[in-house]
Amino acid sequence: MRIDERIDTTAGSVGSWWVYLSVAVGATWVFWLAAIALGVRFDSALGLVLLLVGLAAPGVSGVVFVYLVYDERGQADFWNRVTEPRRVGLRWLVVILLVPLGIGVLAGIADLLLGGSGPSWGEGVTQFALNPLALLPALFFATLPPILEELGWRGYALDRLQLKWSALSASLILGVVWALWHLPLFFIGGTYQHDAVGFATTGFWLFMIGIVALSVAITWVYNNTQRSVLGIVVLHGWVNFTAELIVVPDPLYYALWWVLVVVIVALWGAKTMTAASEVPHPPLPSEP
Repeated sequence: MRIDERIDTTAGSVGSWWVYLSVAVGATWVFWLAAIALGVRFDSALGLVLLLVGLAAPGVSGVVFVYLVYDERGQADFWNRVTEPRRVGLRWLVVILLVPLGIGVLAGIADLLLGGSGPSWGEGVTQFALNPLALLPALFFATLPPILEELGWRGYALDRLQLKWSALSASLILGVVWALWHLPLFFIGGTYQHDAVGFATTGFWLFMIGIVALSVAITWVYNNTQRSVLGIVVLHGWVNFTAELIVVPDPLYYALWWVLVVVIVALWGAKTMTAASEVPHPPLPSEP
């Protein structure tokens, strides 16, 4: 039996990637659809509670599935991936910090070359000189969702997907589900998706396909950092924060993420997105 087959047999069908994704998305939508039904905004007290509980569903579900599926070695591996910075290493920390910033800057330069106004500072930056606390809301919403989400998306689901699929295929599957997970937000006031983007607009489609591209880039970093969930939390949060700092046209911004995907696949390959022949896996279950 191959290593990936031995790992995939843990907990039977309960541990399947599609079971986890169904639970994670379903649990989130229970609270977000409740907000739609009640007609509450997410900038209200009740709305904020429903938003945060829904945001936490992927991560909480991920932790639950880790304890259902893996033995003590797998559970210890999970928490090490969440807390151990040495998995990332200096080289990949630089990649994590430079890639999102570089994409924002390049999108702004491209906009200038095409006759646009170029990049501009986000609202939090422009207000920073008057009130240093103005960046706190942007920082809060840039960092909290990655912590709540990534314990599940990459902490659990990506490993299970890569037992069955190549790194690229796993990324695309997870990216599509991740994009669809956001759907209720387009119908709830007080969210970026509702207030700034809107449902079925050009911005909506750019947002959705952009998440799929980001999913591929995240897998690339994940597989090259010994499956570091901590590294992915930093990457996800930094993507959010740099998008708040540097405002550029959406078509150019999301197009550059897809350019990065093409480069990643061309240079590192679709199978693993690493120099290795196999993707990194969770530890084998203990022998009986």
